[in-house]
Amino acid sequence: MIVMKFGGTSVASDESIKRVASIVKARLDRQPVVVVSAMGKTTDRLLAIADDAIGGRRTQALESLAELKEFHLSEGASCGGIVEELFHQLAELVRGLSVLGELTPRSIDAISSYGERLSSVIVAEKFAAAGMKAAHIDSREIIRTDSRHTQACVIFEETYGKIAAAIPPLFDSYDVVVMGGFIATDHAGVTTTLGRGGSDFTASIAGAGVAAEEIQIWTDVDGLLTTDPRVVSGVHRVKVISFNEASELAYFGARVLHPSTLVPAVEKNIPVMILNSHRPQTPGTRIVADRVPCSNAVKAISCKRDITVVNISSMRMLGAHGFLRRIFEVFDRHETSVDMVSTSEVSVSATIDNPKALAGIRAELEQCATVEVEEHQAIVCLVGDNIRFTPGIAGRIFKTLNGINIRMISQGASLRNLGFVVAEEDLERTLAVLHSEFFEELDPEVFD
Repeated sequence: MIVMKFGGTSVASDESIKRVASIVKARLDRQPVVVVSAMGKTTDRLLAIADDAIGGRRTQALESLAELKEFHLSEGASCGGIVEELFHQLAELVRGLSVLGELTPRSIDAISSYGERLSSVIVAEKFAAAGMKAAHIDSREIIRTDSRHTQACVIFEETYGKIAAAIPPLFDSYDVVVMGGFIATDHAGVTTTLGRGGSDFTASIAGAGVAAEEIQIWTDVDGLLTTDPRVVSGVHRVKVISFNEASELAYFGARVLHPSTLVPAVEKNIPVMILNSHRPQTPGTRIVADRVPCSNAVKAISCKRDITVVNISSMRMLGAHGFLRRIFEVFDRHETSVDMVSTSEVSVSATIDNPKALAGIRAELEQCATVEVEEHQAIVCLVGDNIRFTPGIAGRIFKTLNGINIRMISQGASLRNLGFVVAEEDLERTLAVLHSEFFEELDPEVFD
């Protein structure tokens, strides 16, 4: 059994879904479980409709919803009854939001869940039209989470039990099983979501639940690349990479993977493939459990844009017990995650990628420290298992970056990544010179 996840661009139109159907049909002998994202930009459009509804623009919201309905009906005409019913529910929800004038995390989950609920029904019907016996299963019936809306935590053992009981028996009667990514329910039966990009996570969870031989993430790029091709030309495909390296890359900005994707796969030792739905003949990238021998010191360079650096300093920190705990409790209270941390005797620098709660965080921190904020920054992270075994690599990195101002430096406890912060305006130059330095010669067993 394999799990195949297809993103929004891969199921954005009738033509795209037909291409997906041909890819899946060629793999029916492997009993595919197909996980799909919402079609195109549906989730963004649903959230925009919700904003209009709570902002007193009810007519505009309902008009936008009608346009979205027509789009889905045009792409999924053969399952019009189900689509009509789901949009009837959506219209009721939009009217309710317009009366309440408030968008809570629970209502965000409720409205955004419809993208995957719609796409999975339509894709299953398209598969049937292509000659496959396709079963549709609502992910909310088999993925259980807590009640932390918009970014719920999966209750893994219960979820694995439900998946194992529900999916494998379907292959007695069907060729393929289709389910929506991103969505789940809590113990009260209330819809929850796994966070943006959570369809990758769903695929990994499903793979772990059915003990899949492989999890395939089908996207619109050829696999994991040595750096961002939108910034640097002449990048290379990474043929094979370890789970640990890929996890670091995912967390620090590699967009082809959701940061949590690999957790269930790692625990169950299931290989993950990154493949291109527009070029299915391309071998892609294989992510495996064990360390991958490589003559290159660096496997890839990732980046995260639009980062805010929070610099916290206080002479009271010198020798003060519990000062760090007090600082990070502030971030925790405001539900703001920290990406990178650098400390000295009297200062702490931390990066965040979501500044929504920054004003409240700053106000609390200023009760015990001086706080400076630097916006429009970027994290650059060099990743590779060989980094920890390569003497002088930090000196080589920073010599290459001569003339570029580095805000803060951090090396992970694993020693397989070395990250630092630069101004976003310096990001393109930074990636270009580093890529030239570390990928001039390539190990042919690892890079293409």
